Amino acid sequence: MLMMVVECSPEILRLSQGEGATSAGAFAAHAGDSSRRFLVSPDADDVVGGLISDLESSSVESQRRAAMELRLLAKHSADNRLRIARAGAIAPLVALLSHPDPLLQEHGVTAILNLSLCDDNMELIAAAGAVRHLVRALRSGTPQARENSACALLHLAQTDDLRASIGRAGAIPPLVALLETGGARGKKDAATALFSLLAADENKLRAVEAGVVRPLLDLMADPQSGMVDKAAYVLYEVVSSPDGRAAAVEESAIPVLVEMVESGSRRQKDLAMLSLLEICEASAAYRRMVVREGAIPPLIALAQNASKKNMKQKAEALVELLRQPTGPSTSAAR
Repeated sequence: MLMMVVECSPEILRLSQGEGATSAGAFAAHAGDSSRRFLVSPDADDVVGGLISDLESSSVESQRRAAMELRLLAKHSADNRLRIARAGAIAPLVALLSHPDPLLQEHGVTAILNLSLCDDNMELIAAAGAVRHLVRALRSGTPQARENSACALLHLAQTDDLRASIGRAGAIPPLVALLETGGARGKKDAATALFSLLAADENKLRAVEAGVVRPLLDLMADPQSGMVDKAAYVLYEVVSSPDGRAAAVEESAIPVLVEMVESGSRRQKDLAMLSLLEICEASAAYRRMVVREGAIPPLIALAQNASKKNMKQKAEALVELLRQPTGPSTSAAR
């Protein structure tokens, strides 16, 4: 089984950039003091309880302050994450994910993200209906809210039972949009979330229908993107399905994959070879296309220089497959 290191960008636990509203700047220092007080204070439960009450205040300013402080508390300590969740903060924070105030929504999303870093909180977050609210923020939130929503969904997608539910909630099209138009961090988090979600077979068709193949190929063809490996991992998951293979061939994935076998890094060569093997096993017509792209010589070189036995065997199997006669009668995809 192919494994991708599943992680959000290193910045996911820092305070978001661009929170330049005066209100946020005014109480950021106070929030930091509160988090330090909370870690050592005997009245910690009262502090958290007060913040949770403020989340439901009629004052947006009070809600912002409370959500900001809770996100900072959840940022700094695993114990804090458990205490905040057990105190009942998750449901009112989830309610903020669809709030019309963009900054308040952003604080809510990031607080939920930080709380999701504790595995024990996953069930509570899902039970509070967070998935559909995160998807909404992913579609229409601020750039920071969209990125943090993607990362929160990534954490939730580590739970097998939630992957299909996240797909059914409509997460995949906005993740594909973030992959295509987001900043560097947004693209990375979207790719990693998609990789996790594609472990559920029903999500593969959703990704294909959302047009995931084209942005993946664009990223794979651009070494400056810093996304070649991540995009190649996701494409491999996509082409493990019949619809994914058809979409990849239609979007001219074969030349991109053959080029990667020729000139990519060792990992990239292996990933491209594995995707080509999936494509070629499905159709004689696809095999002829791969042969016409000149894939056999670099695949032979890959097999000869493979450092892992299983990759050597797969490369040799692909070469053997490509050397088999392929007549018109065998051209239909299986």
